[in-house]
Amino acid sequence: MTYEIPVTQARAELADLINRVVYGDERVVVTRHGKPLVALVSAADLERLEKLEAEAPEEAEELVITSLSGVSGPGVLGSATGEQRRFGIAAHHREPGTG
Repeated sequence: MTYEIPVTQARAELADLINRVVYGDERVVVTRHGKPLVALVSAADLERLEKLEAEAPEEAEELVITSLSGVSGPGVLGSATGEQRRFGIAAHHREPGTG
């Protein structure tokens, strides 16, 4: 599950957020003015993501977008297209030499 929290609140609750990530198997998206800035994920999640990126960069991008579909909290993210707009993603990854 992914939880979204404003940066001002995250500052005050950092220790609790870290515990939620480490012991509660949660992911935390920190926002500013309703826009995602960073995500707190477990070291195991980061390791899996880095491994996936190394093996198949396009699949890793889809994993991140799909994972964010489960965000709960003050601002819930919707479809992949909506998330791309919300994150301000205007470009997509392409392999070198493909266009």
